[in-house]
Amino acid sequence: MLDNLYRQVIMEHYRHKRNFEELKGANIRKVHYKNPTCGDVMTLFLDLKLDQVKKAAFLGEGCSISMASASMMTELIQNKPLKEIAILRKAFEDLIRDGKSTDKIDLGDSLSLQGVHKLKARHNCALMTWQALDKVLKGEKEYNNL
Repeated sequence: MLDNLYRQVIMEHYRHKRNFEELKGANIRKVHYKNPTCGDVMTLFLDLKLDQVKKAAFLGEGCSISMASASMMTELIQNKPLKEIAILRKAFEDLIRDGKSTDKIDLGDSLSLQGVHKLKARHNCALMTWQALDKVLKGEKEYNNL
């Protein structure tokens, strides 16, 4: 029953993507990212103010897992400091790669992707947006100090 609920959450984010738009402006950082294993593509946009992501958005095409993950991540990281985003990124990667989750870190709807852990070939689909996030924030001190 829980697997079915998770599947519904994933499909809801896939069909009705949140933050599926281009952001423009002086504070916008963007990165184009392609999943090397399947060809899914996306561009991640971040509106950074000081050490916080005020708004996150994306454009792209891909499978239900990669697009749902992008939708979920952009919702999760908005209005959060970079230090907290780094913690969320690590927790999500642990969830996908190792199947580990913790009650101490709220991954929101992203928790519904936990079943991807069992599908190694789909790990990159779920992690694609988070890898793009790493790429765009790699020079930010607050993000990398974990």
